[in-house]
Amino acid sequence: MVLFVTAEVVAGSAAWLGRGLSCVCAQRRESDPRPSFDLTPAQEECLQRLQLRIDVAYDSSIPEHREALRALWNAAFPDEELRDLISEQWKEMGWQGKDPSTDFRGGGFISLENLLYLARNFPVPAEVDMYRHLCDRDKSFQDLLRKQEGDRSVWEYPFAVAGVNITFMLIQMLDLEAVKPRTMVGATFLKFLSENESAFDLLYCITFKLMDHQWLAMRASYMDFNTVMKSTRRQLERELLLEDVTRLEDLPSYSLLSR
Repeated sequence: MVLFVTAEVVAGSAAWLGRGLSCVCAQRRESDPRPSFDLTPAQEECLQRLQLRIDVAYDSSIPEHREALRALWNAAFPDEELRDLISEQWKEMGWQGKDPSTDFRGGGFISLENLLYLARNFPVPAEVDMYRHLCDRDKSFQDLLRKQEGDRSVWEYPFAVAGVNITFMLIQMLDLEAVKPRTMVGATFLKFLSENESAFDLLYCITFKLMDHQWLAMRASYMDFNTVMKSTRRQLERELLLEDVTRLEDLPSYSLLSR
């Protein structure tokens, strides 16, 4: 039976996302002619390091992976103790079942790292920076998790599985598993990556906020998730190719991080 979630639930069940709302991925054929872009040694090294991260599957037998998963829970629900790494509690965050590791198959361990980066490093708005000690550093993470911004749909997207979808979409959009970038968008991103090794994680944060912004602007509901993801991808591609964008912080959608 497919489960749905109302906006009144903190993050919602994600059973429906695993079935009807699969990741928006550009299909390609091996014979497709694509240009390739030469990399500087620094860009090539940064790409290889990122590819190593992408290749790591989540493995519950590795202590560091279990600790990262527990850290994600603590960031999401600091006042609620996690009874076990396999628990019905995970559904509160928007995982499909009681074992989140089954949902990481689409995005790997890097999708967990992305969620943790969002929780730990989301910027505090500049206008309240002087009061940083009074602010929750993970406020924006909580806003996304708990759907606290805007006029929400009755049937909401599940936070955690949507996050895994975003990781997977970015890997495909940027063609990060190729030896060299084959699109201008991918080549542009690698310039940013060579200057900031956290560029992929930062772009993930921007993308999550942009996706949620598009969701609200389109008055989307659960059946619209793929449409929202496609719209988000197109907007990102346009912004990455703007002439005056020389770093990720120049992206127009970066401003969403301070709202």
